[in-house]
Amino acid sequence: MIQLDQLSKSFASKTVLDAVSFQFPSQKRIALIGANGAGKTTLLNILCGLEEPDSGKVISPGQFQIGYLPQEPNPRPESTIIEEAKAGAKTVMSIQKDLQASISRLEQDHSEDALKHHEALEAEFQRLDGYSLEAKAKSILAGLGFAEEKLTSHPTALSGGWRMRLELAKIFINEPDFLILDEPTNHLDLPSLVWVENYLKSFKGTLLFVSHDRSLLDRLANHTLLLFQGQLESYPSSFEKALEMRAERLELEEARRDNLAKKREKMEKFVERFGAKATKAKQAQSRVKMIGKLRELEGELNLEDNQQDIIFHLAPPQKSGRQVLEVNDLAIGYDAPLIEKLNLGIERGQKIAVIGANGIGKSTLLKSIVGELKPLAGEVDFGHNVEPAYFSQNHEDSLDITKDCLTNVLDGSTAIGEKDARSILGAFLFRGDDVFKEVEVLSGGEKSRVALAKILVQNANFLLLDEPTNHLDMSSVEALIQAVNQFEGTILFVSHDRTFIDAVCSHVFVMLPSGQSMLFEGKLDDYQLMAKQMGFPNVLDPDYSQTQETSPQATEQAVETPVVSQQEVKDLKRQRNSQQKKLEKLESEEAGLKAKRAELEEQSYKVDPKDYEQLAQIRSELDQIEERLEACETEWLEASEECERLEEQLRAINRL
Repeated sequence: MIQLDQLSKSFASKTVLDAVSFQFPSQKRIALIGANGAGKTTLLNILCGLEEPDSGKVISPGQFQIGYLPQEPNPRPESTIIEEAKAGAKTVMSIQKDLQASISRLEQDHSEDALKHHEALEAEFQRLDGYSLEAKAKSILAGLGFAEEKLTSHPTALSGGWRMRLELAKIFINEPDFLILDEPTNHLDLPSLVWVENYLKSFKGTLLFVSHDRSLLDRLANHTLLLFQGQLESYPSSFEKALEMRAERLELEEARRDNLAKKREKMEKFVERFGAKATKAKQAQSRVKMIGKLRELEGELNLEDNQQDIIFHLAPPQKSGRQVLEVNDLAIGYDAPLIEKLNLGIERGQKIAVIGANGIGKSTLLKSIVGELKPLAGEVDFGHNVEPAYFSQNHEDSLDITKDCLTNVLDGSTAIGEKDARSILGAFLFRGDDVFKEVEVLSGGEKSRVALAKILVQNANFLLLDEPTNHLDMSSVEALIQAVNQFEGTILFVSHDRTFIDAVCSHVFVMLPSGQSMLFEGKLDDYQLMAKQMGFPNVLDPDYSQTQETSPQATEQAVETPVVSQQEVKDLKRQRNSQQKKLEKLESEEAGLKAKRAELEEQSYKVDPKDYEQLAQIRSELDQIEERLEACETEWLEASEECERLEEQLRAINRL
């Protein structure tokens, strides 16, 4: 497996990798996390060979394949999408080329050597499943959202985002030993994201990935690496568990440092009081040496700065009427409609997530509502006193590039002052003098963050947001979540970030390729449960395909009232109660294991560092506890899901 040996990298005065040594665990799904600017992308680039370290090296076994998503799509692709996808399987395609050459050779050369060479190539091609390569490529492309009828198109006809999806397909088809992905979901819609997540869970090699999607990190990772102050901290657990383990360790280190500080202060008082007395000189000198050692130990405890998260609040908007928006029989698109007969009613205070496949018209819907694009048919009616504000993916038009970030945000509203403007810019990663940078010199991602800040400070009561979390890190996403949850107005938004959707939405509006659409109350899980009961397609199901959409007649049949006996109700309640007891038992066991873990970690700090045998024993016990905690978590999740399923069945019966 890949190993880092004393790897160092600095930019000017900032060190992002400081003599890092680490061996990546085999066949794990590893989340690389760290603050913005910590050096995550730099480390990935070094692993991919795109950057050189200042010192140290990356050691990998021979014949070891590393796969990574390039920064730009292939400038000279094959003639069709399917052929370009197959080109990702470099070894198979190379053997296929040799195989075709050997067939041509056999037409002229009938020698035994030529025949043996051909048979060897044929056997290797079969071993690598070369004959099923096209079917495999089609399956992966379908999962990533490519329509089968488009696979014979030239790749250059695709947009930039779809070109990057094609590059992702090539990586998956190649099946490398070590897969490196930096923000793999940036170019994906929600259905494709679900497919990719499930694909990566079944990936047989080692996966190292960076993402700002907190829920993806926790669902996908089974090992977490934190890059902090130039060092890698390794946690053999999910993302959320890693955060818990780190918090507990920091608490222990803080307590230990406090104890060391108290001990040092006591000795310093002794030296100060008795240092000049001949009778106490020896003891004082001894304590001076001890003070030096204690200061050294305190310095070794590198606690993270307790930097407060930047929080901002949106000003209460003017109250709108109860009905914010009415969309009736809307047809949207450009030359031809993307979707027709679209109906949607939005009431004050609702926060609605729009989901569906890429290209279906989610962004077009928002543009049509705000008047940026004229509807092909139908009506869009705003309610009384509605003041909309629109954040688009083409956000630069809302900015004055000749002015700095702070001025742009202040120009967005007369209701805020410089302090509030700095606060919101700080939440979007503009700290200190960064707020005085002219927009003209900013990157595309930085401009996007300034435009979002400017939209949010406007005194609007109806926000329409198209992918607002793009270009934000996790802390910025959390700040945005907190702000929009406190926002007293109405929101209609498009996002592929499941953490953001579930944290914010009160309703889910689903758009389907067939032209069907429906508004569901609740979160994504609520939509999936209700869709199942109604026979409505679930676009978040990895097995969902456009051909599986249910007709209105099938939907009507699916909701016919079933007959449920009293005994069935009793059985459901008994099963639910059993699962609830199991949850309580697992929670109790987990609390006990965590207490034991904290006790052992505290014990490890008191052990002589040279007492390897005792340290190994403690480590072994801690590993056993972590293993059982992970098992507890899996069992708890399974029991929780079963409990929710039973509860939903009982709720459905009560509604009959």
